[in-house]
Amino acid sequence: MSAAKVQNVVIVGGGTAGWTAAAAVARLIGANLNVTLVESDAIGTVGVGEATIPPFRTMHRLLKVDEADFLSRVQGTIKLGICFENWRALGHDYIHSFGFTGQGCWAAGFQHFWLKARALGFGEDYGRYAPELMAAKAGRFGLLQKDALSYAYHIDATSYAGLLRQQAEQDGVTRIEGKIVDVHQTESGDISEVVLESGQVVKGDLFIDCSGFVSLLMDKALGTDFEDWTHWLPCDRAIAVQTSAVSEPIPYTRSIARESGWQWRIPLQNRVGNGLVYCSEFMSDDEARSTLVGNLEGELITEPRVLRFRTGQRAKHWNRNCVALGLAAGFLEPLESTSIHLIQRGVIRLMQMFPYGGVVESDRTEFNRQMDTEFRTIRDFIIMHYHVTERTDSEFWRRCRDMDVPDSLRHRLDLFRDTGRVFEAEGDIFRENSWTQVMLGQGIEPQSYHPIVDMMGEQELRQFMQIQGQKVDHVLNQLPTHQEFINHYCPTVDT
Repeated sequence: MSAAKVQNVVIVGGGTAGWTAAAAVARLIGANLNVTLVESDAIGTVGVGEATIPPFRTMHRLLKVDEADFLSRVQGTIKLGICFENWRALGHDYIHSFGFTGQGCWAAGFQHFWLKARALGFGEDYGRYAPELMAAKAGRFGLLQKDALSYAYHIDATSYAGLLRQQAEQDGVTRIEGKIVDVHQTESGDISEVVLESGQVVKGDLFIDCSGFVSLLMDKALGTDFEDWTHWLPCDRAIAVQTSAVSEPIPYTRSIARESGWQWRIPLQNRVGNGLVYCSEFMSDDEARSTLVGNLEGELITEPRVLRFRTGQRAKHWNRNCVALGLAAGFLEPLESTSIHLIQRGVIRLMQMFPYGGVVESDRTEFNRQMDTEFRTIRDFIIMHYHVTERTDSEFWRRCRDMDVPDSLRHRLDLFRDTGRVFEAEGDIFRENSWTQVMLGQGIEPQSYHPIVDMMGEQELRQFMQIQGQKVDHVLNQLPTHQEFINHYCPTVDT
């Protein structure tokens, strides 16, 4: 155990990661803590647009964030899933939606009932039985008392960080403007203080590194090893840009596979966040810029900005008296919108294990184990999108299709292909429905279904499938359009 109790928490870096940590620590556990955040206005954030996943709302409930006010201030829209275009094959698309598809039983998920129905010549597309997916396709959303939809948000990242900052400062967080030029450590190796360009010294007992790809504390000061996953996820650059909106925002993210990567479109109320994730081995920065700009809708609001990254994670997310969050801890490309989720999970875990009495190794070990497990399960899920493909039209896609994948992913793919079964692993934020939707969408056809389904006769199964469709229709019939919902609930306000 470290000699000193933790009373002074120093967060290095702002943005979504830094201000999420500051707001959460200050409001939820900060009664006897001094929380200081150091950031420099001269160091920018990406600030294009962010897509989230449903667990995002859990943090907001903890922080007592008013949903309508929040959405208005961040130009927010609703997200019900992601549409994957050209991933399986050129011209093919499918939606990975939130929530559940159909009704399963204790022994078998709904996909088993669907598989038998299809084998007998009836049953519609799998997505027909997912209310979130059908609402997304119809451009509808509403807050229902019953049959509630699972949803997340599209938000402006810069506005969101500003909202969190306002809340954190109201709860007592001290913000210091300045650029860190030196990091001092104790004889034991713990970080003791950071030194600013102005000469100001900021001392702390626990440091949270939210300095982005620079990883000022975890990498530069502590030299924490980085586990590189580029051999599985070869994309290493992105270009991001904002454009004006040319139509009403849709309630889902678009992910459009290109020749050597993929393009995102995140619709906000008054503009669109765009970007292209690509592999520099197969596409130059100029080619990437041309590809992105040539596939945009609306006028450019910002100049395209190139970001360089390595996919992977720190060998330790908590090293000595420093915890890394966000890009300082690792990077998984935003294909399934997990970046903010991983920040929030790190924050919540830190609060669950907060070292008031001093840092103990058992806490660090457990924190690192849990973060490592979650990073790996998300990694496998993302790899699957690239690997399970029919595309052979470029060297990039041929390499992704033919590459060796982690044993953990190989087992999941084989299990689903052979039996239609999906089991959720520890730390897996993607449930049975998510894995099923994506594997089916990418083209895996299970060879069998659970025999418990055969206990239903054909007529009973027909009726069962009809009821599942009717349940979805019942939900859809209650929903206004997505734009009507925004106009009534959370129109953008000037901040």
